[in-house]
Amino acid sequence: MKVLIELPTWLGDCIMATPAIENIVNFYNDVEIIFIGSFVSIEAMKNHPQVVKTAVLDKKYGDLYKTAKDLGRFDAFFSFRSSLRSKFMKFFIPSENKYQFDKNKYINCHQVKKYNDFVNDSLNTDFSAGKLVLRVKHSKLNFAPLGNALGVKNSSFPLLGINPGASYGSAKRWYPQEFAKVASELSSQYDIVIFGGPGEKDIATDIERSLIEEGVNNYQNLAGDTTIPELIEQISSLDLFITGDSGPMHVAAAFQVPTVAIFGPTKDDETSQWMNEKSI
Repeated sequence: MKVLIELPTWLGDCIMATPAIENIVNFYNDVEIIFIGSFVSIEAMKNHPQVVKTAVLDKKYGDLYKTAKDLGRFDAFFSFRSSLRSKFMKFFIPSENKYQFDKNKYINCHQVKKYNDFVNDSLNTDFSAGKLVLRVKHSKLNFAPLGNALGVKNSSFPLLGINPGASYGSAKRWYPQEFAKVASELSSQYDIVIFGGPGEKDIATDIERSLIEEGVNNYQNLAGDTTIPELIEQISSLDLFITGDSGPMHVAAAFQVPTVAIFGPTKDDETSQWMNEKSI
């Protein structure tokens, strides 16, 4: 069976779709999966053992049409996106079985369940939503090993990850100075690792500056310096994670990392960590 899956755009949403994706794989048993989606989602999911091909989608409609034609025919197509561009793409995918997520149909429950209900409705099944699933492919990192920060060699401290960023700007973010206070307070018990994307370097630098002022030197600032696979690998190795409502928060959930997730205006009953008993 050849199955084409369009992944959610954002890292967190993509990870929350993994239980539903696993149920698709289990339903078809002997299956080849092709993933299409954003660069971020493809990078997160490309190591799935059933994946034989991936394609990053362009935003231009003409390129979407060309991609659809180049991919060939499929036994089934699932889109976890409900945008107009995805509907356009779906129209040109050669498959007799096409299913598309409708965000207006699945409401008032956790996002993981929304995606899983979509798959169950599409396949007329009753699969439960299992744990989040991410594959780590260990790589040669382009930075010093965690816990070897700034001259702190062979540290026996556990690792604390600090993730101050979040999509959609400042509304979902706790203040950098508050993250810095927590990191400083815990630096006598943990080595500190600051995470963030390229657009979050300024926030991470503010935290770093505060740590330096407090005389803390057992930290690393990796904001903007990790690929998506490296980010996943490093979060999977943490002993504690303090984060806002963000994609990395869901990465931590996939690996059952003890997590303190700080929520602001978003609905924690819909996007909190899924099935992580070590989460608060």
